[in-house]
Amino acid sequence: MRGPTSHIYFSQRLRLHYVDWGNKDAPPMLLVHGGRDHCRNWDWVAERFSADYHIIAPDLRGHGDSAWMVGGNYLHLDYVYDIAQLIHQTAIAPVTIISHSMGAAVSLTYTGLYPDSVAGLVAIEGMGLSPERRQKRDALPFAEQITDWVDGMRKTSGRTPRRYPSLQEAFERMHQENPHLSAEQARHLTIHGSNQNEDGTYSWKFDNYIRSRAPLQLSGAETAQLHQQIACPTLLVRGTESWASDPLKDGRAANIADVRVENIEQAGHWVHHDQLDKFCQITRDFLNT
Repeated sequence: MRGPTSHIYFSQRLRLHYVDWGNKDAPPMLLVHGGRDHCRNWDWVAERFSADYHIIAPDLRGHGDSAWMVGGNYLHLDYVYDIAQLIHQTAIAPVTIISHSMGAAVSLTYTGLYPDSVAGLVAIEGMGLSPERRQKRDALPFAEQITDWVDGMRKTSGRTPRRYPSLQEAFERMHQENPHLSAEQARHLTIHGSNQNEDGTYSWKFDNYIRSRAPLQLSGAETAQLHQQIACPTLLVRGTESWASDPLKDGRAANIADVRVENIEQAGHWVHHDQLDKFCQITRDFLNT
């Protein structure tokens, strides 16, 4: 597999990393990963589309080879700002975006804020909690939400990154986490998603503090309002074996004017790994219409 080149940009004084797959005369494409992931998880998708697009894939703050936050707060809008800065600094708007999970939520928000900057959007399970689960969470008194966050941050502060004695054991953990992955995929994700510690052990690259979610997030109504401002064609993708609810059935897809929903069989949350060929074909058909 031909690899990309590594680059650095700055956002809110953080040193953030992204990779560039070249072909700069082609239309730009941005690949945005999800939580506890990294930019090289897109390598197989990038390989399929790099002949037709100029592909850039960032490591979000606290992930991959990007800097960690001082203090440990990772807010949704901080990620949105980082994507806005990357698009601004690389001057790639209007850009096509393919995104996953938390990165897809960030991309949906960005596209609602800057609709003229996005030519097309593919969001894999980026709608977040189902309306029922969000309603249950939001029903908690705000003071309780804050104290829960404080308790969670305190627990995270005492949590040390897990250390695996060897890369092989980290690979085995990766493979167990998603049984749909081939051994080749799991090993590739492990190599690019881990660092070797000074004592020779291996740990995942992401900051443990990304697990804590501050209560200062967009509400369901605010999220819906931003989705209503999305102007580009949008493809929402879901794996039928995932925890995510169908945005067509639960009504959330209706907030996006030009939307298409695809439910992919025999795929969990990481649809682009579990059904790579099918995902790429559906995405290519969507982008070519």
